[in-house]
Amino acid sequence: MMIKLKYYLLSFGLFLALMFTNCKPLKTYKQPSLKTMPESYNSKKDSTNDAAINWKSYFTDETLIALIDTALTNNIDLLMTLQKIEMAQQQLNFAKVLGKPFVNAGVSVGQKRFGKYTMDGVGNYDTNFSNNITDDQKISEHLPDFNIGLQSSWEVDIWGKLRNKKMAAIARYLASVEGKNWIITNLISEISASYYSLIALDNELDIIKETRNLQLNELQIIKAQKEAGYANELAVKQFESRILNTRSLEVEILQSIVEIENKINFLLARYPQPIFRDKLQFTKPLPTQIRMGIPTQLLRNRPDVKKAEYEVMAAKADVEAARLAFYPSLNINANVGFQTFNPAYVVSPQSIAYNLLGGLSAPVINRKGLNADFGMANAIQTEALYNYQKSIIGAYTEVYNEMSNIKNLNLIQELKSQEVSILTESIVTSTDLFKTGRATYLEVLITQTNALQARIELINVKKQQYDAVVNIYKALGGGWR
Repeated sequence: MMIKLKYYLLSFGLFLALMFTNCKPLKTYKQPSLKTMPESYNSKKDSTNDAAINWKSYFTDETLIALIDTALTNNIDLLMTLQKIEMAQQQLNFAKVLGKPFVNAGVSVGQKRFGKYTMDGVGNYDTNFSNNITDDQKISEHLPDFNIGLQSSWEVDIWGKLRNKKMAAIARYLASVEGKNWIITNLISEISASYYSLIALDNELDIIKETRNLQLNELQIIKAQKEAGYANELAVKQFESRILNTRSLEVEILQSIVEIENKINFLLARYPQPIFRDKLQFTKPLPTQIRMGIPTQLLRNRPDVKKAEYEVMAAKADVEAARLAFYPSLNINANVGFQTFNPAYVVSPQSIAYNLLGGLSAPVINRKGLNADFGMANAIQTEALYNYQKSIIGAYTEVYNEMSNIKNLNLIQELKSQEVSILTESIVTSTDLFKTGRATYLEVLITQTNALQARIELINVKKQQYDAVVNIYKALGGGWR
């Protein structure tokens, strides 16, 4: 008896040794190191950041605020993202129950017949001659089987594999939330930029109409001069062609207005319709100071950076779960219920049956498959780390570029304003000289063309300044609060 016990203990010890010698992956992986973020953008360390401001305080135009509110309710991309969050939530709910026992209720009815030359067949035949059983307990040749009960299976999370799967699901859920926030940030920025484009086009249209009216007046003058013999037909045709060119610019702007209006309508998930706006908003001054804060604030303000960070956390948990898959699993299976071959005793204390089985299992032959899963998880984690680094560098670069853009646009706006002022005065001068015959019609046309171009360029500069204000707010990570 002692010899058998020693033999069983030795066999069990060898089995455990075999399991635990296969608990390590065949290959180890080294993760890349991340570059340190600069401490400041331009040697200034002001902790105040415009990204912390609610977008309704940053964008003060009531019409624009109403458009954004509508988009946040109806935008199709945003609604689709909310469904992705719901999917991530359900995946998280599933991961939460992985470490708990699964219990199923079942009812089964069957019939079987054992062969006469089998262990069960011979045993059942002999049992029917026993004096220890009653007539109700005798076994028929065609044996019914009635079973009502509960079945349970439970993988005990002794190493934390299931816990890591749950952590990965939590991180992915949080990443989906940040993905929604990033869509909100982009949506607000896109609507704002399109809205300011509309107002800029409205102001361009006013300038073109004003220029066209001026050209029509001058056309009447040149026609009068022709009749008086001071001008010829060529001058008349030149003025007429310039009016047609101005008219074509007007039509192009009207088409651009329609397209941008419909772009906003699409973002608001509605069919084409006019967008009401106040073009006088374009004349209001821009913010005199944009507060950038410090670069490290991007890590908590930028939803895309936070999303990338959660994806790294999820990938890290997946790697750990893949590594723990090499360890033995402890599984417990149990069932309890009523089982009988006589339907009269289906629910009876004498029909109660149960089974309880617990065991360890470890991979031996399929380790290459587990290594492949482990390698894939590491590759995904490495990719997530690179994506996280990329998002950080991209966020910092966007802020840095917009800072430089705002500074240079202010200088360009100042120079363009001086140019427009000079050319506007030159229109009056050239017209007066033309009326007295001291300037040619070509000089008048060139002056008008240059002034028109300069005034439109000035509006475009103002439009770029509005874009920069929107872009810096987006780059800093504002808008989703």
